[in-house]
Amino acid sequence: MDHGIFIGGGGADYAQPQQLLLKYANRHGLIAGATGTGKTVTLQILAESFSAAGVPVFLSDVKGDLAGLSQAGSESAKLHIPFTERAARIGFVDYAYRAYPVTFWDLYGQKGHPIRTTVSEMGPLMLARLLELTEAQEGVLNIAFRVADEEGMALLDLKDLQAMLTFVGEAGDALSLRYGNVATASIGAIQRRLLVLEGQGGDRLFGEPALSLDDLFLTDPSGAGRINILAADQLMQSPRLYATFLLWLLSELFESLPEVGDPDKPKLVFFFDEAHLLFDDASKALVDKVEQVARLIRSKGVGVYFVTQNPADVPEDILGQLGNRVQHALRAFTGKDRQDLRQAAQNYRDNPRFDIEDAIREVGTGEAVTSMLERKGAPGMAERTLIRPPSSHLGAIADGARAAVIAASPLAGKYDRLIDRESAFEILQARAAAAAHEAEKAEAAAARTEDEAREFTAARRYSAGDAPAKTRRKSSARSDSVGAAFAKSFARQLGTKSGQAVVRGILGGLFRGR
Repeated sequence: MDHGIFIGGGGADYAQPQQLLLKYANRHGLIAGATGTGKTVTLQILAESFSAAGVPVFLSDVKGDLAGLSQAGSESAKLHIPFTERAARIGFVDYAYRAYPVTFWDLYGQKGHPIRTTVSEMGPLMLARLLELTEAQEGVLNIAFRVADEEGMALLDLKDLQAMLTFVGEAGDALSLRYGNVATASIGAIQRRLLVLEGQGGDRLFGEPALSLDDLFLTDPSGAGRINILAADQLMQSPRLYATFLLWLLSELFESLPEVGDPDKPKLVFFFDEAHLLFDDASKALVDKVEQVARLIRSKGVGVYFVTQNPADVPEDILGQLGNRVQHALRAFTGKDRQDLRQAAQNYRDNPRFDIEDAIREVGTGEAVTSMLERKGAPGMAERTLIRPPSSHLGAIADGARAAVIAASPLAGKYDRLIDRESAFEILQARAAAAAHEAEKAEAAAARTEDEAREFTAARRYSAGDAPAKTRRKSSARSDSVGAAFAKSFARQLGTKSGQAVVRGILGGLFRGR
């Protein structure tokens, strides 16, 4: 077992020890089972084993239980005797308590290093999914990204995107000639969705410094892979934000990493907990994207493991790519439950010693029906397996222990301070201010010219014996262009002075030379 990780099995009733071969660990996997059947512990022992083999791991901690990976298990724990007894029964001779190198991350920056991306890196497809936009609204969002790109205005945070949408809305008539209809109603709907996202704390996801993917591939001085744990207990209150962020991260890995072929072990293992959230109400385009990533990312050395209650939560085309499987117990109370159970059993290679469907229904907590890829990538025969006990602490940890791990992290301080460099918001703000200033100068010059002309006319009339007539200053002609309208609207929004005829400064080079 030098080139694999021990899953469990062994003992008189479990004759076939189960191991996950590192060479095939990037062929993806599935951990499934009803609530309370042991999925979290299985995820924990897999993370431990990959780390010990020098493979970095990324996982989300949806209940706070997985933080225990950073602390060694204790012999004083009430589970010590059952754990050591199980280790002896399944032949886990190397069982010992130990801690693992952990990096804590938190989108909200409270339970780990802040983890961010930029609006541009997220892209319109992921944002449309996050904001639950219609096809028409997604089209408008694409136009906003296109205009920002052509104008060289970076979209880093939510205020950049909000400012760009304001610009696109005010310039809608002119932009529609090039890109198609820009409906004001669509702009308003997107802005409202952004306000909801901001209220959920989603604005903290966007900004700089953005996450450097290299920081997910770190090892400790002993060569053990660091386990990256995303604190997701609060994040799970916004399930679509949770699922979209993880999908974005997986997509970034896919697009950024080079091809490595078939490595002896993965470069990174990615656990997608609560995987059903990824596919709930997902569009075909999004499901196709996930399927593409799952199919191709393994050649870049990344293994993806979906963790969910029921295999039926995962689309069939993606489920077929998950070669390493740990199936904990499924309940079968209703006709739908029995159908799902039957479907789950059909995904395993038959074992003549037992009925797989019965086994999935009967296995106890900490026990599972497993199937791991064997030599040449062939699926292994299904086995009833006692999952090995964890070596790290089982359960949550104290706030002080978490703080100590964060302080000792090699990334301490790197992401703590938010940077707000010049981007779309600042550029449009500066254009609005400059255009308003130029308009005020132009109006003042026009006013002086009118005064001089009025005084000259009055002087001529006086010399001819006429009394000076009352005159009324005419205001300079107001521009009805889209640029002027935007400038005034945007200037009001930003608290700057708006004036007249400001289209030149706001539109910049957008339509120049086109």
